[in-house]
Amino acid sequence: MEISLEGKVALVTGAGPNIGSGIALALAAYGAKVAVNDVSLKTAETCRDRLQGHGHEAMALQGDVTSEEEVVANVDAVLERYGKIDILVNNAALLGGKGLLDEDADTFAKHVLVSGLGNFLFTKHVARSMAEREIRGSIVCVSSSHGWSCSPGVIAYCFSKGGVNNFVRAAAMDLAPYGIRVNGYTPTAPVPDNPDLIAERASQGVAPLLSGRGGLGGGGGDEPWRRPTRYQGERPPMVPMGTTGTPTDIGHCIAWICSDYARLITGCDFVVDGGARAKNFSYHPAPADGLMGPLPIVPLH
Repeated sequence: MEISLEGKVALVTGAGPNIGSGIALALAAYGAKVAVNDVSLKTAETCRDRLQGHGHEAMALQGDVTSEEEVVANVDAVLERYGKIDILVNNAALLGGKGLLDEDADTFAKHVLVSGLGNFLFTKHVARSMAEREIRGSIVCVSSSHGWSCSPGVIAYCFSKGGVNNFVRAAAMDLAPYGIRVNGYTPTAPVPDNPDLIAERASQGVAPLLSGRGGLGGGGGDEPWRRPTRYQGERPPMVPMGTTGTPTDIGHCIAWICSDYARLITGCDFVVDGGARAKNFSYHPAPADGLMGPLPIVPLH
């Protein structure tokens, strides 16, 4: 089975250097023309340049996903250049935050708006363009493992990603009569594989791989009654296959979801995480040197 997105046009929001850029590169590598959005024009242009550097057709879009005016302008720009949109990947989100006792209302609201309005507005306006042109398109909303099970220190992020999961099912029902499919994808702390991002982290003295310390959220207060907010020590290996994968793994899966082979798949969630979500909480895999691990990754070109 050879996946091909030739002749299709894709729009990816939140084109940051890790997950968003990886998804965009995968869609382009499988043949799609790709428009990449980010609230930062520089970030969108960097992603576009990465795709073009691999010989792919791409365009950069600056836009705030919480602004309907800017969302419509982004969608119109893609339609003006390419004439249609076949694929939408809602990836824009805010990372980080604090726990329940410390998060402020403004930050909580911003998380909810970016995930809530971002998914809603882009899905609404792209889906309208698909329906008008009788395009049986594919829409993918990127969730998170924190949308299904949670860790401390990221209350707003967990809340917003949980909403994404049910948005997928509701939107899938609304758009099914038009032949438009809506699915979710749940990544779990992917290891960066963007050479530019790895080099940037190395220049800052940051390891290219995700470490076993900390997490997305921040610390708590210093009141005498406080309990520890988040364990910061080294953790044993927790993923059954030894890795949660990279943005390239995410891209391969999303490309397949957006292909014609997945024509009847809608309202579903896809998890590619080396078994992280499936395992029982008490299960500890073997030490790293005792895990065979997955097959070598299939590179994108």
